[in-house]
Amino acid sequence: MKHRKEEDDLYRKFAQTRDLEDKRMKEEFRDEWEQELERLTTRFERELQTKRKRPDEQQVLTLRLQQERADLEKNMTLRRDRKKESLTRKMLEHERAATAALVEKQSREMLELINEKRSEYMRAESLYLDEGDGAMEEAAPYPSLAPLPAPPALAKCHLYHDPAEFASMDQIAISVAQEDQKTFTDLVRQLVGRCGSDIEKARTIFRWITVKNLNTMTFDDNLRGDTPMGLLRGIKHGTESYHVLFKRLCSYAGLHCVVIKGYSKSAGYQPGVRFEDSRFRNSWNAVYVAGAWRFVQCNWGARHLVNAKEVPKAGAKGKSDSLRYEYDDHYFLTDPREFIYEFFPLQSEWQLLKTPITLHDFEELPFVRSLFFRYGLYFPDAHTKAVMYTDATGAATVRIAMPANMQSSLIFHYNLKFYDSDGDMFDGVSLKRFVMQSVVGNIVAFRVHAPCSGAFLLDIFANAVTPKEYLTGEPMKFKSVCKFKIACEELQTVMVPLPDCASGEWGPTKATRLFGLIPITHQDALVFAGRELELQFRMSRPLTDFMATLHKNGVEEKRLSKFVSHAVTDDDIVTFIISFPEEGQYGLDIYTRELASDRSHGHGLHGETNGEKHLLTHCCKYLINSSKRN
Repeated sequence: MKHRKEEDDLYRKFAQTRDLEDKRMKEEFRDEWEQELERLTTRFERELQTKRKRPDEQQVLTLRLQQERADLEKNMTLRRDRKKESLTRKMLEHERAATAALVEKQSREMLELINEKRSEYMRAESLYLDEGDGAMEEAAPYPSLAPLPAPPALAKCHLYHDPAEFASMDQIAISVAQEDQKTFTDLVRQLVGRCGSDIEKARTIFRWITVKNLNTMTFDDNLRGDTPMGLLRGIKHGTESYHVLFKRLCSYAGLHCVVIKGYSKSAGYQPGVRFEDSRFRNSWNAVYVAGAWRFVQCNWGARHLVNAKEVPKAGAKGKSDSLRYEYDDHYFLTDPREFIYEFFPLQSEWQLLKTPITLHDFEELPFVRSLFFRYGLYFPDAHTKAVMYTDATGAATVRIAMPANMQSSLIFHYNLKFYDSDGDMFDGVSLKRFVMQSVVGNIVAFRVHAPCSGAFLLDIFANAVTPKEYLTGEPMKFKSVCKFKIACEELQTVMVPLPDCASGEWGPTKATRLFGLIPITHQDALVFAGRELELQFRMSRPLTDFMATLHKNGVEEKRLSKFVSHAVTDDDIVTFIISFPEEGQYGLDIYTRELASDRSHGHGLHGETNGEKHLLTHCCKYLINSSKRN
């Protein structure tokens, strides 16, 4: 209640200051308006005296006065609005600082009170022990003073493997979020009353904030401090943010929590951007749980409801049980080595790394999203940076490694466009045709060949789907995992686009992953051939309706159809025979479908087979360089 009164007084002071400033500004502009109007009228009257004899000139002057008066009013209104906006921004900055300072003081007082009560409880408990039992044995007690920042000894995966482990805690947070509480004490008791550890306490607070969807919450303008959602008035006024609220709730739950300020690779950021001003300034938290400081970013962890516009009201009947509350678990207790890719604190000790990095190092780190870490991806090459420079031929390669357990389910996709515009065409050709995506083992590679000098933006997407899900033909949602700036400073070679094949990866890996089709003769995406070529695969399960299409820049696909054929033998070997009409670079698309499948598949094309039309699925593609020398 003491804290509530302090906060009430602070918000009353904010309101008074805003009213005073508003009043002062109105008076200032009224005085200025009167002075300017008087100056304008005096000038008009003086000019009117000199033109007394000419009625037509008097009329022109009167019209000019009216116009000038209207212009003056318009300009002064614009100036007043700009000044008001600037003043409001300054006041809000001051109010945020004052709110943060109050929360800092109140958090410290609450933690001191909790420690004092905990000590009293422990002393009372020790009286019940027989003197012969010796000192009371317990797990390492939660520290009464906030420890200094230091890297955690254990990674997040040692604390929990699967967010489902918190299912019951998450459900508490969801239930509490459906009701309004009158005080922070009530709210925190409901959230952490059944928690068995400090991690569970931090978890319920994190999930409550991410479920509450505070950004879209509507408030009654007449909320008094003691009315239910008056608790979150700081969010409404813009004076309190997710991280300040998280710190406040943690202190009421007896947890040490700090607000960390720094830079983040947030909305609007592109790889290669320098952190020179306040544009990408951000704040986040570190909370002391499981014997170490760990990062929490509630704002980035919060996702809106799926299948619902708002949190259902308490006791409401309906489908509330089937609602899925979306959130990003990556931003709860994130490992420092992953967090540093997106967040750079102004105080280096709050990187929580054994070897802190510089701001320049942070700028050079690849621009990755949380999904990159969720899929367990990593960069196998130390030289992978946010900006990748091409060689003299305009080539640069980005390589991403997949963990063994994800190799069969991860599908990648990419987009290439000009860095400074949304343009994605060059000389009428899609820039995508200047990127060769291939998979070998656990490495997916994107080899970019810049068609001209300049800067490009390579966006890499991924999705985890089983081959069965892929083959149903349902539209797939790819999400960005990382982005790179590709810088081509000079180009000594003219690059031609790749043949216009089906989109996606090159090479036979896709055929093995989707259809169990194993390459016998050619394991690489790039093939060097003479004027004829045979490609052989072994079927590990029954497939039917094979089809292959040949592509070459500047040649119609129809004209090339007679140069490719295939044969299937009894020993489950399928052979594709190509005779190239001329030297040059070709693309070969291979399509098939499973024998047992009688339903249409997506991601493919129609092909005439035995008079019936089937939708075949794209199986794989090769890039073939044909010349007499090979």
